[in-house]
This record gives sequence, C-alpha cells and structure tokens, in this order.
Amino acid sequence: MSHFGQGLLIATALAASPLAAAPAPVGDIGQINGSIVVAAGQVAGNVSTINGGIQLEDKAGAAGVHTVNGSITLGAGTAVQSVDTVNGSISVGAGGRVADAITAVNGAILLGSSADVAGRLTNVNGKIELHAAHVGGGIETVSGEIAIGAHSRIEGGIVVKKSCNKGFWSWLYGWSYCQRQLVVIGPDAIVHGPLRFEHDVKLYVSARARIGAVEGAKAMLYSGDRPPI
Repeated sequence: MSHFGQGLLIATALAASPLAAAPAPVGDIGQINGSIVVAAGQVAGNVSTINGGIQLEDKAGAAGVHTVNGSITLGAGTAVQSVDTVNGSISVGAGGRVADAITAVNGAILLGSSADVAGRLTNVNGKIELHAAHVGGGIETVSGEIAIGAHSRIEGGIVVKKSCNKGFWSWLYGWSYCQRQLVVIGPDAIVHGPLRFEHDVKLYVSARARIGAVEGAKAMLYSGDRPPI
C-alpha cells in the first residue's frame, strides 16, 4: 500500500470518530535538521527527520513516524502506522493508536490512558511505562525499567534481554555483571504470555494483577496501589 493510501486509511479512521473533524490529507514530510509538527486533524504520509523532534497534535495521523536524534510526541487521539527513533523518547497520548510497532534504541516509551499499540513495544535503554494502555505484540527491552500501570493489558508477554557489563576481570575469569532493573505490574493489569528475564530483575506484581508464567525471576506480590520500593 502506498504512503498516501495509508494516509487515507488513517484519515478515514479518524473521521469515523464522533469527536473528530474531517482531517486534511497531506503528503510525506521530511527534514534533515529541525523539528516537525503535524497540526491537529491533519493526516500525513511518512513523517521523518534526522536531527529534531516530531510532534503530532491531537487527532492528527500519519503512516510511519521516524527520527534519528529526537523525541516523538503523539497527542491524544492520534493514529499512526508505526513509530521508531534511535536517540529520543516516544510518548503516545490518551487514546492514541499505533497500528504496528513502536521501536526505540536509547529512549523512554510512555503510553497514556487507553493508548493502543497493535504490534510490539521495543527499546534497549529507557523506561517503558503504561497507563491503562494496551500492547498487542508484547514488550521487549534490555536495560530499561518497566512499569505496567493499573488496568493495562499486554498480549505476547514481556522479555528482558541479557545485559552485562564486561571488563578485564570478566574477560579473564568469565565473570559478568548485569544491572538489576525494576519491573512493576500494577493493580488489575493483565499480561498474557510468559514473562522471561535473562538477567536479574526486581519483579513486583500486584496481588490484583494477572500474569503468565515467570521465567528467570521471582515475583514479589504486593497489595495497595504501589509496590514497597
């Protein structure tokens, strides 16, 4: 499907919302140095920049949203195909929808209330935080903290890949040190699928949450709204 065709599909989805005005389709938007803003109600094709942030205002849409050095901010009620960045954070506002995956290398990922990501949520470094949000393709990180807020839902499980700092002594003796990161599953959250941890983590799970099988960690149950940390 062409970028313009994707844009029309997203435009149709936004226009179908009883709260959304009919968006005005625009083409691809690209820039080398500088930030990009897609105005509220507009629908673009691919939106990309190398050095600069990208912002989609409320109820805007796009096909792919890509940047190298810069953060990506999707406002409330936005709809995009995919999102990725190398150095920078990604945030999706309340009710925002991502039809495919969200991918970051060095940067936090934040999903607001009722945000929906149909694909996988992946980063290497940076906190992953969900607030009553949905992820359809699972979560994967290496050294970022994970906070699955109350009433969030995840299909596809959670994977924390191995992350070890190796120096002279590890090379000489085979030792390795893996940073112990924090993973919290909040009240009434649901994680379908396994939670697999390839290095040591602190895993706190609300007594009101429902999760799949845990591999590589011991779940510490807690009551109340927050874990005892």
